[in-house]
Amino acid sequence: MPNSTSTSEFLLLEFSDIRELQILHFFVFLTEYLITMTGNLFIIIAVVLDHHLHTPMYFFLMNLAVLDLGSISVMVPKAMANSLMNSRSISYSECVAQVFFYFLFGTSNFAILTVMAYDRYIAICNPLQYETIMHKGACIQMVVSAWVTGIADATLHTSCTFAITFCSNMINQFFCEVPQLLKHSCSDLYLVEVGLLIFHCIIAGGCFIYIIITYLQIFATVLRMPSVHGQKKALSTCLPHLTVVSLLVFSGIFAYAKPPGNTSSELNVICAVIYALLPPLLNPFIYSMRNKEIKTALSKLLTMRSSNLNAR
Repeated sequence: MPNSTSTSEFLLLEFSDIRELQILHFFVFLTEYLITMTGNLFIIIAVVLDHHLHTPMYFFLMNLAVLDLGSISVMVPKAMANSLMNSRSISYSECVAQVFFYFLFGTSNFAILTVMAYDRYIAICNPLQYETIMHKGACIQMVVSAWVTGIADATLHTSCTFAITFCSNMINQFFCEVPQLLKHSCSDLYLVEVGLLIFHCIIAGGCFIYIIITYLQIFATVLRMPSVHGQKKALSTCLPHLTVVSLLVFSGIFAYAKPPGNTSSELNVICAVIYALLPPLLNPFIYSMRNKEIKTALSKLLTMRSSNLNAR
């Protein structure tokens, strides 16, 4: 294969040579996809319809749910289609789109999580200034900044990745993962993307350190609260967010901390599922289990839905 411009398609990792197992993979991914879609859609609809949730924290949570819907939709539908159709191919343009939207949703997601940590810090450590600092205009600006950062990061990584020359179109993953693409580079241009990935990880690490420092200050403030009820209420809004951040960061570390070299296809798939598919699946459950306001809103939503069905 002389260069990247002559590549019309890539061949993704095949889950199995056995047709029955391919169908099983299809149904497993379909189940996970439907659960993720349902959970995040419930969060979005609950925040939109319940006026009690029209606050900065839930506005950010709604955007996080939208990003989770986008991130899982980038790779799972194509993987399901390939399993169902007994195919491995993905077109060049589809591969470009996967890389672009993966970075768009992933970067924006982490930016929103960082903003949410700042929101909890202001709410708990500086409550008297909360409405002044976290007003509607400021919240919209923060979300727009997160999305713009995601778009810029996605554009940069995608253009650098597909500017390189590929020696092979075989990708040892069920979606177009950049590290797997870089393994087939035939030119030194791949070093530019490697440098960008390292810089990307440093920025993400800096955001994670900021979140940890922020929560150390939050917990210090919570421990000084005279009311046990106030402590529980503050923690109920903080712990879900900290759990989501930890899940995202440590699943990513697990995926990329594996030994360099030729790792098995099974390990690559397991790592990808853990860091790319597990957080969007678990996030709605994490926020719902620890947050009474979300539970109440979801209960109202389900009750309303049940009443409408009975009325018919």
